Amino acid sequence: MSTATNSSHCSSSTLSDKGPEQDVWSFVNNAASASPVQPIVNLGQGFFGYNPPQFAIDAAKDALNRADCNQCSPTKGRPILKQAISRIFSSSWHQSINPETEVVITSGASEGLLCAFMAFLKPGDEVIVFEPFFDQFISGIELAGGVVRHVPLNPPQQETNSPNGPSNWNVDFDTLRSGINNCTRMMLTMPSRHNPTGKVFTQQELQYIGTLCIQHNIIILSDEVYNQLSYAPLMSPASLAPALYNRTLTVGSGGKSLHATGWKIGYLVGPPPLINAVAAMHTKICYSTVSPLQEAVAVAYIQAEETGFWEESREQMQRKIRRFCEVWDELGIPYTRPEGGYFVLADLSSVRIPETYSFPPWIATRRRDFHLCWFLVQEFGVAAIPPSVFYSENHAHLGENYLRFAVCKEDSLLDLAKERLRGLKGYI
Repeated sequence: MSTATNSSHCSSSTLSDKGPEQDVWSFVNNAASASPVQPIVNLGQGFFGYNPPQFAIDAAKDALNRADCNQCSPTKGRPILKQAISRIFSSSWHQSINPETEVVITSGASEGLLCAFMAFLKPGDEVIVFEPFFDQFISGIELAGGVVRHVPLNPPQQETNSPNGPSNWNVDFDTLRSGINNCTRMMLTMPSRHNPTGKVFTQQELQYIGTLCIQHNIIILSDEVYNQLSYAPLMSPASLAPALYNRTLTVGSGGKSLHATGWKIGYLVGPPPLINAVAAMHTKICYSTVSPLQEAVAVAYIQAEETGFWEESREQMQRKIRRFCEVWDELGIPYTRPEGGYFVLADLSSVRIPETYSFPPWIATRRRDFHLCWFLVQEFGVAAIPPSVFYSENHAHLGENYLRFAVCKEDSLLDLAKERLRGLKGYI
């Protein structure tokens, strides 16, 4: 497969001509500050409410006391971290990954994604994105001059008083096939845990997607930052066939794996031609990634393997999911039980906001999930994310009855959220 960037310009315009709108994170923060119920239980943003494992913290402290760890690392990353990542993927993919030529360390997974977009997209090139999507996908593609082509995951049919499984969020394959054209350069997948549905893509789904990418010479950008927090059988496109590995960039995150999202240590794994192109862009953007935390993640990855931390982390998060979702079972509100990650989507179609309820003008014109978000914050002091923002305008209606809750918090906070959310009984 050729890794040269397309030279044709398939579209004359890529950026939206709509004016700026308040982003969802500012919306939730403003709603929280205006709430009479304090303190706010913040289940909106997906940062952990507790520390990384002690061995990771100790490794960071040790690294700060070493002179070599306080200077710039090689642009592709510290050898010890590339070797640790190589061992993990070589084992799970049952193939040899060369740490020197098939791994690059980036300043968080977000920078890794941006490097991939900048390396392979020219103005007018198109990228297929499954929606709902992680919002930074869109900004990164547009910064590179790319055009987003949206393919929706269809939500499950509501089952009264029964949780819906995330696997019931189905790919619209008809829309996927029709969205591919001569301008399609890249396809962005999230096989290990789709954000925010919690869906883990099946092998059959990934093989079908992979076949389309081979047929149309499309690069696969596989966002697998939650690969250590998957509870269903996990398949990576890169592991399915050599032809798929040769066109796949797999994105990972040390911060997500170790409960340390503020460390911003990401990485990409893939064949040398793709990795070299990403590394060249990474060099231009920030040259190298923070050295002591690279060292700490490397040491922590080694200890995580030795101590069974990954298994413990998965079990802990599944307990939190079950603990929090008890309130939806009590209320008879359907929800998606995530197969990976730590986001729960609750279907609040049955919640009736009083017709006389007053919303500020800047909220009244937005979709129902924004109304639900504001209502929960103001009346119950619980913050969540309205997921219609993770859709294109044409498909935003698919998310407007849901709210997204992050359960990667202390158990006491989850219990407080449950206690407050029981008040929804009076509005069902």
